[in-house]
Amino acid sequence: MHGVCLCQNLVQAPDKDNVVESLEGRSVKLTLAYDGTDYVGWQRQANGVSIQAVLEDALARIEDRRVTLAGSGRTDAGVHALGQVASVRLCCPLNEQELIRALNSMLPRDIRVLCAERADSDFHARYAALSKTYRYRVVTSKVLSPFEQRYSWHVTRALDSVQMRDASTLLCGRHDFSAFQVGEPVSSPTIRTIFKFEMQSSSVKPGDEVDGGFVITFEITGDGFLRHMVRSIVGTLVQVGSGKRELSTIERALRLGDRTEVGPTAPARGLFLVRVNY
Repeated sequence: MHGVCLCQNLVQAPDKDNVVESLEGRSVKLTLAYDGTDYVGWQRQANGVSIQAVLEDALARIEDRRVTLAGSGRTDAGVHALGQVASVRLCCPLNEQELIRALNSMLPRDIRVLCAERADSDFHARYAALSKTYRYRVVTSKVLSPFEQRYSWHVTRALDSVQMRDASTLLCGRHDFSAFQVGEPVSSPTIRTIFKFEMQSSSVKPGDEVDGGFVITFEITGDGFLRHMVRSIVGTLVQVGSGKRELSTIERALRLGDRTEVGPTAPARGLFLVRVNY
């Protein structure tokens, strides 16, 4: 998987003599990567450790005060990120490179700050986002490598990649995706636009991390996603690829908004938030 740019264009901090910020602090945009396996998701929760809570606690030590971090969106328990974005207001005198080093020295190894940069005073990681890109990985080997078990959905049966690719094209464009949501309130807007949907299937050769079968990667870019929408789409495409569903079920699901027309929700471990576009 390709990585995320590691801060090649960091804005240089002003001289320390001139670092006199207002009481509100400066706005900072953080780009983050994390392995979500051991977390209850992005959002701070009472029933477990979240990515947001760990980051806010680290920032509070730097700021010596409580800090509120706004993420571009919530990733669910077990979902990973290559390029999550968060915004925060800080008063500390650290410049951006120093902030990266300080945070990464305090964070667990499965959470890393990749980039920190000054942002406009009104920047908000969620509300300023124009689109997001997610990636989902499916491995169809008979035996799954232990190095893949945290980062892919293991499907032991063969899948028809042509059928799945044809089905994915039906999802592009602006549609009502209510059939592909899980747990959203009825009043929540369910119309979303998928700008791009790519699928790649590569044969895994002996000697690679996974021996035999295929690695199938779905990458989807849209203006927004409902809860579990990407995972529901992947679960449906896998059923199409295994012959359990016809292409026509995609069209009916979009037209009728009927959850029974779509497949199961794919496991969280195969999903990655790749990037957020602004």
